[in-house]
Order: sequence, then C-alpha cells, then structure tokens
Amino acid sequence: MSGEVVVVGSANVDLVVPVERHPGAGETVLGGDLVRSPGGKGANQAVAAARAGGAGTTFLGAVGRDDAAALLLASLDGAGVRTDLVARVGAATGTALISVTPDGENAIVVAPGANARATLDAAGARAVGQADVVLAQLEIPLPTVVAAARARRPGARFVLNAAPSRTLPAELWSQVDLLVVNEHEARDVAETEGTPAELATALLERVPAVVVTLGSHGCLVAERGQPRVEVPALRVTAVDTTGAGDTFCGVLAASLARGESLVDAVRLASAAGALAVTTPGAQAAVPSAAATRELARAMAGAPHDPSARGMGEGA
Repeated sequence: MSGEVVVVGSANVDLVVPVERHPGAGETVLGGDLVRSPGGKGANQAVAAARAGGAGTTFLGAVGRDDAAALLLASLDGAGVRTDLVARVGAATGTALISVTPDGENAIVVAPGANARATLDAAGARAVGQADVVLAQLEIPLPTVVAAARARRPGARFVLNAAPSRTLPAELWSQVDLLVVNEHEARDVAETEGTPAELATALLERVPAVVVTLGSHGCLVAERGQPRVEVPALRVTAVDTTGAGDTFCGVLAASLARGESLVDAVRLASAAGALAVTTPGAQAAVPSAAATRELARAMAGAPHDPSARGMGEGA
C-alpha cells in the first residue's frame, strides 16, 4: 500500500424497491421485490477506496447493535476496509429507503439512526492523523466532520463530499482542501445560481480545488491558478445510479492518496462511477481496480459524447 485513506461518515442498510416511476405527493405506487443491501455514503466510499487498490482504507462511523450492523461490517471487512474503530451505539443502524426506476434513477430517504451519534474519539483522531487523505460527507453530525478535518496531519488532504447539501459553517469551509459536489449541491453550497463553470469559480473563492460532477456531461475540475479541465463521461447502460457518486469519491480519494494528480484521479474516479451504474446496488456495484483502469484508458482516447450516460446527478 502506498497511501492511507480514512473515511469518516455514515453507514446505512439500503432497502431498495424497483418502481415504474417515483410517487408524487400523497400518491402510492406499487413496487417490485424488496432488496436489502449494505450502503451509506461513508461506507460506500470506504469500499470504493479499498477496491481501488494501492491505499489502505479505514472507516470511522457508528452502527447499532443489530443485524443491520453485522451486514454492514461484513461488507466493509470483505472489501478490505479496517473496521475495528467503528463505534457500536445504542440506536438502530441507519437505514436508507430507496426507490429505483427502470432507467436507473433513484429517490432516497435516509433515517440516520446511529449515524446521528457518530463522533471522533481519541483512537479515531489518531487514525485520521496517520492518513494521507481524509474523506467525509454530510450524513453525520457537522461537529464530527469538523473534528476529522482538524485532526489530519500537515500535508494531508481533507476532501469533503458536500452531500446531502446543507449550509456549511465557516470553521468547516476553512478546512476543506478539495470539495466534491454535483451541480445541484454546488448551487446549494455556493448559495448562488450559474453555469457549472461559474459555480466552480464561486466555490474557488472558499476552497483551493473543486470537482463538480455533471452526470452525462462528465466532470469539471477546477483548481486555483490552474485552467479548468473537463473530464467527459462515457456511454453506459444505467441500471441503478445508487452509490455511483460514492464510488467516484472513494476512488478519487484512493488515487490522491497514491500520489496521482487531481485530474488523473478524477479520470479514474469517473471510470469507476460509470461502471457502478451498470450494476444494481451500492457496494456490490463498486468495480475492481483492473476494470476501472481499463475503462479509464478507453475514456482517455474517446471523444466527448453528449448523449453519454454518467453517474447521475443524484448519485
């Protein structure tokens, strides 16, 4: 292993129902068979980082003392993620209720459960202090995210996937080295409207680097003092976009921990996210390092296809 990633975030059991269309307000729709699988933005990203190869991965979060926790920990362990620092708390393990339409688009409601009790204890802070990249999201309490950012060592990167989007306190903005958002989240956290390029420019006033994922239009990479780079999407047949954005973030973190440039890391992450939408589920859909690199090479030589299907805005 040439790098270390610590993911601080949520772990949920996903309850997924296929539907012909998402219900409107006050409406009931009939779905297909229920599938129960491991998920949660933090756990998904940890699995993706571990499967990306070349970086040791530790997950810090909280689960309950129930069978859902056992399901999640088994999935993380199976992917090679260190889980001995995951807290067991007196609340139900987090649950995500997910409906998926035939075109792969999802709608998600999360009951945080144990995630709302996630904290950073002394052992967790020591693990963060040994990481090359610390990756967090916003499905756990903001004070825990801030504590993780502050606990990183000098020279380590703090990557924030600002999802689900919410107002960020100044104490968190000041800690972010790389912000990863989709276009909707970019508008929310920038608190303004505009094109993706305009949103990236606005966000660069607050953080050194930004990646805006744009679904079928690929990604926009913006760094202070550097020209913006567009990374195109590749045409794939989407089956389920659940967790594809998390796959992107985890592979991105692992690539940065290995010492790759931000643009090269985004290219790998984009390939992984594209592969992830072709398989149902979240953690089960995370591709292998070999498959990701093979597709990344194909993407590097392919012209931009405006009809390509990428990760999906809500992933």
